Amino acid sequence: MLPFAKLPQLPPTTLGDALRHLEPRPASAALSDIILGGQDGLVNTLGVILGVAAASADPRIVIAGGFAAMFAESISMGAVAYTSTLAEHDHYRSEVERERREIREMPNAEEQEVRAVFAGWGLTGELLEQAVAQVVKSEEAWVDVMMRNELKLAPIEDSNALRIALVVGGSALVGSFIPLLPFLLLPLSTAVWVSLIIAALTLYGVGAYKARITVGHPVRSGVQMAVIGIISALAGYFIGALFGVQAGA
Repeated sequence: MLPFAKLPQLPPTTLGDALRHLEPRPASAALSDIILGGQDGLVNTLGVILGVAAASADPRIVIAGGFAAMFAESISMGAVAYTSTLAEHDHYRSEVERERREIREMPNAEEQEVRAVFAGWGLTGELLEQAVAQVVKSEEAWVDVMMRNELKLAPIEDSNALRIALVVGGSALVGSFIPLLPFLLLPLSTAVWVSLIIAALTLYGVGAYKARITVGHPVRSGVQMAVIGIISALAGYFIGALFGVQAGA
């Protein structure tokens, strides 16, 4: 915890409001991880299934390809999420050490950067100098101000990496199963169309929901996600059809 809690009680001024910007940022919502994994798993697995179905009329091969894509996609997405989170953490730590060196080696220049940050918030005169003086008393506070406001970086805990990997990988697994389910229950020719419809409706729902709880127009966001996802998946179908024609020639 940074030492801002030890600052003297301030009246409800612009300085007090400004220092609230220095509170730790909340952890990233799991929604983005769920959407990332689920959408990627659904679209990629749908593309594989359609491609195999276009190349082969054997439903067992189609289902085997779908399950292979489902598990490969979920494991891959989870692994990428884990390693990328650790890479971001390592990058953050390296930037922290760089800021520490700069504060120790050229404190005057770094103090001017803090002053520029607070001036950008609208602080002037004595209020500005008071804010700068409070921050530069602590190296930890000083580093945090520079990381968050100059470099726009927030700390990432190592313990979050495994959680993020599980959420992304699990979401990819669930998303991958959605287009595969019709092929387990219906004839191949019917399953292709049912899978496309279910996938499109799912993508639309996810896009609309994301817009409702964030920003944007739900209908536009839903249609955009559905169109992009289905077009991407159809690429797999056309490639499969191409190889299927060649195989039958």
